[in-house]
Amino acid sequence: MRQVSYDDFEKVEIHVGKVIKVEEFPKAKKAAYKLWIDFGDLGIKKSSAQITKNYEPEELINRLILAVTNFPSRQIADFISEVLVLGVVIDDKEVVLIQPDRNVAVGKRIL
Repeated sequence: MRQVSYDDFEKVEIHVGKVIKVEEFPKAKKAAYKLWIDFGDLGIKKSSAQITKNYEPEELINRLILAVTNFPSRQIADFISEVLVLGVVIDDKEVVLIQPDRNVAVGKRIL
């Protein structure tokens, strides 16, 4: 495993967000949802997330998530994904979201 310094880790900004809108994303190559996520002072950001195997759209609304907010945006089909939602990859590349275990303010940074 390659090691990185704490200074390297500090460059990655991970923030708490709240999912406020979810849409199916049929144009994505792999099954995904389009997410709109409220990050408080950082604003509302969009993300394409391959989480369809474990989550229905309605159960994602108002869910707190963690996301990397300072990666460059990526175009996925006709959608610009601005943040990378974080999850744990389990069997068959299914993803389980990472979230705070308490209700915390959106926009808070993870260290």
